[in-house]
Amino acid sequence: MQLSEMPEILLTALQVMSYLFIFVVGTILLVILITFILDISQTKQAIRRNYPVIGRFRYLFEKLGEFFRQYFFAMDREELPFNRAQRTWVYRAAKDLNNTRAFGSTRDLSAPGSILFVNCPFPTLDQDAAELQPITIGPDCKIPYTTTSLVNISGMSYGAISRPAVLALSRGAHLAGCWMNTGEGGLSPYHLEGGADLVYQIGTAKYGVRDLAGELSDEKLREVAAHEQVRMFEIKLSQGAKPGKGGILPAIKVTDEIAAIRGIQSHQASISPNRHPDIDNVDDLLDMIQRIRHISGKPVGFKMVLGAYGWLDNLFDTILKRGEQSAPDFITLDSADGGTGAAPMALMDDVGVPLNESLPMLIDKLNQHGLRQRIKVIASGKLVTPTDIAWALCVGTDFVVSARGFMFALGCIQALQCNQNSCPTGITTHNPRLQKGLNPDDKAVRVMNYVKNLNHEVGLIAHSCGVREPRLLCRFHARIVVDRGRSVPLDELYPDVKPPLPVV
Repeated sequence: MQLSEMPEILLTALQVMSYLFIFVVGTILLVILITFILDISQTKQAIRRNYPVIGRFRYLFEKLGEFFRQYFFAMDREELPFNRAQRTWVYRAAKDLNNTRAFGSTRDLSAPGSILFVNCPFPTLDQDAAELQPITIGPDCKIPYTTTSLVNISGMSYGAISRPAVLALSRGAHLAGCWMNTGEGGLSPYHLEGGADLVYQIGTAKYGVRDLAGELSDEKLREVAAHEQVRMFEIKLSQGAKPGKGGILPAIKVTDEIAAIRGIQSHQASISPNRHPDIDNVDDLLDMIQRIRHISGKPVGFKMVLGAYGWLDNLFDTILKRGEQSAPDFITLDSADGGTGAAPMALMDDVGVPLNESLPMLIDKLNQHGLRQRIKVIASGKLVTPTDIAWALCVGTDFVVSARGFMFALGCIQALQCNQNSCPTGITTHNPRLQKGLNPDDKAVRVMNYVKNLNHEVGLIAHSCGVREPRLLCRFHARIVVDRGRSVPLDELYPDVKPPLPVV
């Protein structure tokens, strides 16, 4: 068929396509030319100046590198902060899928730091297993808090995480029967809407309970305490990812609503003081605890990451001098490898003591001063799997809290964009387009499933060790690998400290 014989519509289509091709190619060439000129004329980046256009691929590959490593190159146990095996367990637990495996473990059991639980020859039968027993925090308070929960949601502020994420966590915590920490960003309506028990965290900026000068307001504290769902108050001294540094909320995340909840200026970066200006020593700390407990009538404790530890002796000695009624009702101990939305690398990487050392130290100090029964201990920091939680129970904690574990339950893919308002799963962004992918009702069920399956598998470990319920685990139920291929009992590495004998 001759060209002249082709249908007119086909000829028109060919002409349009040829023009479109020329336009696209021309546009690409124009972009390349402009990019070339921009690259050779700028002086800030040597790579772009020396290798115009193609030098930009270096920065693209650098940005994409972490994602390629995560999905194509890293083995299941190699990634940080959480490897694929850990994340997969959480994902499957949250979806209530079968978490059994075949053929053998992929974990290197000879790696230093590995935890091995000591099974007994006569494990606990299913019919002899006991439910988690209730524990009362702050028994001397006007309104004590009694709970059977073991695993709870650690502090994540509304602002650091999104509205649908807060809703999902609150609803899920209510379904699971655990508590949810508000984080230092104040009490939002979304915390309350889900119906969960709440721990109100008071950070160094005292968001939500501050006056115009940024100091603690008794009136606003009463307003918060009046909510029945608010069960306890936690004074945040420090957290593992940024000890000695206050919270950091970028301006892009400070919406009008968040600013109103926190009591700050909208659309301006909010950086909390690096410590409480009104707490200079242990007496000030105990005074603040007494003040909040008196106003609220509810249990009060504090959160810290341990570094220097000599001050613990000073704190506990002061409590004994003032009377046990002055003691905090609980201590939340964070790990140096705890998480956050934004922190300087120097603090995140190199400051603080990891939980595997600090938790035995704290428990032993409490026993040494005879305060272990009075002060409950809550362990925090990278505890996301049954192994992590069972280890903490062996050491002596009463409760475990996790933030990132619950973020994985919500669908977090460890994209490492928490501080950029571009979280692809909608958890740590206020971009409505990205938030719409997170359905609070669906994710609430996943939160519940995660808690349920965590409790179940921690129970499996406990029963294998021969105890009826997880809180009966002791240090002699675990071993820790100290060098290649050799483990020692945990109670040998950290011998139990006996409380002092009562004075007759």
